[in-house]
Amino acid sequence: MIANAAVALAAVLSTAAGVTVASPAPTALAVGGGHHAGWVPAQDEEISFVVDGTTTYGTLHVPERRRGERLPAALLLPGSGPTDRDGNQPPALTPNTLRDLAGVLDRDRVVTLRFDKYGTGRTGLGEWAGRPQEIDYPAFVRQAAAARDYLRGREEVAPRRVALAGHSEGAMTALVLAADAPRDRRAAALILLQPLALRMLDVLAMQLHGQIGQAVEAGAVPEAEGRAADRAVDLAVADLRGGRPVDTTGMPPALAALFQALAGPSRRYITSVDAYFPPDVARRLRPMPVLLTCGALDPQVPCHTTDQLAAVVGHRVVLPDVGHAMTTADGTLSPVLTRRLSALRW
Repeated sequence: MIANAAVALAAVLSTAAGVTVASPAPTALAVGGGHHAGWVPAQDEEISFVVDGTTTYGTLHVPERRRGERLPAALLLPGSGPTDRDGNQPPALTPNTLRDLAGVLDRDRVVTLRFDKYGTGRTGLGEWAGRPQEIDYPAFVRQAAAARDYLRGREEVAPRRVALAGHSEGAMTALVLAADAPRDRRAAALILLQPLALRMLDVLAMQLHGQIGQAVEAGAVPEAEGRAADRAVDLAVADLRGGRPVDTTGMPPALAALFQALAGPSRRYITSVDAYFPPDVARRLRPMPVLLTCGALDPQVPCHTTDQLAAVVGHRVVLPDVGHAMTTADGTLSPVLTRRLSALRW
């Protein structure tokens, strides 16, 4: 999820000191039903691992398998803002993107791991509680790398058959992990779903310019004020990238609040994620199967924003009739996506 991501992140960081983490004992829950002698039923297991002094909590899903069998696996990485292991930002946004993706991959007998990244779910901010302004994007990459290593080490998993799958900003994290992995931890495949495919602040500015243009067109904002707001957005982005104070004087209140948050507690995070240009990262990839998708109705990551990335990886699938959450009108994942996932082999 990229729309309003910076605002959402700022909210998480500014309230992080008040985050409480529940601590029920990890349990394994059987969810399969049709197994027979010599087979282990499908199950969800609450797992945890430690990275940078913080315990990260997640869900490992293992499909039905023959006893002792090692299966292919996929690490599922969430989008931007306070998006949890299921792909939700509760209570407002609950599309269950990653939970449903795990269900689709179960049908292809793929083990999945999804986890609560920093600032979400049981994980919270851990070591960054009380100093949220110090967290940066590389910390999230290290957290994802630790999740990958945990997944590779599970007895149910074939360690050379672990794919990296991410949605939105999580797709960029998957891309960074795949490009920078040491030889013994290379990804078997890369799944980039509605990816953040340009620099973060460029995408944010594009979204804001679009919203300003719509307001002008609807007559809600005078044309001169719209032009002034557009200039203010571009100047604020330049100041953020240049390490300069951001002057929000004269901005509309909502715009001023956004850039005050970006220039305040979220500055280290937003500038560190903005430093990555995904097409350049993709040029470091070793040969592997890649699935890159975009949604025909996605206003947050329009297909044209993935043009350069698609040119580098040599592949793109346009999902018809879906937006950023990759779901159709009935709330289920795109059938084109599910077919493409089933056809991907690693």
